[in-house]
Amino acid sequence: MSDNGSPAPESPAAAPVEDQKPKTQHIEVKAKDQNGSEVTFKIKRTTPLEKVMDAYCKNKGLTRDTLRFYWEGKRLNPKDTPESTFEMEDGDDDVYQIDVMMEQLGGY
Repeated sequence: MSDNGSPAPESPAAAPVEDQKPKTQHIEVKAKDQNGSEVTFKIKRTTPLEKVMDAYCKNKGLTRDTLRFYWEGKRLNPKDTPESTFEMEDGDDDVYQIDVMMEQLGGY
């Protein structure tokens, strides 16, 4: 209560907190083959890389079992996501490059 008997004014409320809903952050994934041809995809960080692999194959008219997908020399699993595979930091807007190689059997 204040000195004059009226209730004390409430302290100013903290500024309203904006929605803390995480933004769906998209990244660019560039698939580059042995000939230097590139196809760029914009996906969510949580999208399985299988979708990129399938879209690349459809774009090139190939089947997925004839290609191998790599990131930094490691073969990618179709169930991997960019979030679990790429070394990302908050606020990264980088383009991540996936290397695409034709399957090679035998040879020297």
